[in-house]
Amino acid sequence: MAMNQVSSGARALDSGTTLKSRSDYGRNADGSRQSPASAWASRLVMLAVLVLFSLPLYWMIVSALKSPQELAQFPPTLFPSEFHWQNFVDATTVMPFWLFFRNSAIITISVVVFSVVSNFIVAYGFSCIDWPGRNKVFFIVLATLFLPFPVTLIPMFDMWAALGFVNTWVPLILPALFAGGFFTFLLRQFMLQTPRDMLDAARVDGASEWSIAWRIVFPTARPAVTVIAIFSAVGTWNDFMGPLIYLQDERLQTLSIGMQVFQSVNSEDVPFNLLMAASFLVLLPLVILFFIFQRYFISGITLGGFK
Repeated sequence: MAMNQVSSGARALDSGTTLKSRSDYGRNADGSRQSPASAWASRLVMLAVLVLFSLPLYWMIVSALKSPQELAQFPPTLFPSEFHWQNFVDATTVMPFWLFFRNSAIITISVVVFSVVSNFIVAYGFSCIDWPGRNKVFFIVLATLFLPFPVTLIPMFDMWAALGFVNTWVPLILPALFAGGFFTFLLRQFMLQTPRDMLDAARVDGASEWSIAWRIVFPTARPAVTVIAIFSAVGTWNDFMGPLIYLQDERLQTLSIGMQVFQSVNSEDVPFNLLMAASFLVLLPLVILFFIFQRYFISGITLGGFK
């Protein structure tokens, strides 16, 4: 029964948020109110940054809706004179788009699941369990962040080739079962905020470390776990070097390789409207993913799990 009370307390900590009153908005961190000029200046700066970062996305969408003739005009038009929605359909037929999409989705989902589980377990050991030499071992894990990718590229390829896993998805998915330094660091810093009294109460009640990890710590670490899932999904979805090195069979290729192949095959006369349409379709799942989980993403980045 005490274990259920601890779990309820963890859920309460996870869901509890401090709401600001209307009068709190527009104030500085020390409680003083911003001057009107400072408030307007900050809004104008944020608006300018928003426009700057939105321009590439806007230009990609506009180019995807133009005809080849309109794309060739100079100076370029800022808005299509006629919307060619057929470009999105054609972009999925000029190459095996949905085959590549399925391959990318399978690899990405597998990597996200394995990354979340493995990094959470390792981070729990570094944050919620006391054992001799814990911090020293953690420093070694952090040191792996300083290893550049080219240093491990050839040894990793030789290892997978010796195991017979080249031209399979195994080299792209299996490493996610082994926690990474950055994700472990992010989760550990978040879980260090877990009240020790709560964990000790669960242990006194007879709960195993496995139960404590998944029934108490995991719900409260959901924002940080979401950040890891999003970072892992974006990195795997956009990964170009991994599929380029390990995959030779076209039936196993991902969208990042398919887009490059489509561009190289049509190098003399690239249909940029179809290329932009396909690029938008590749980007769309990541945009949807972020907007669905943006609340957890922002709270996870700020590392404010417990109030």
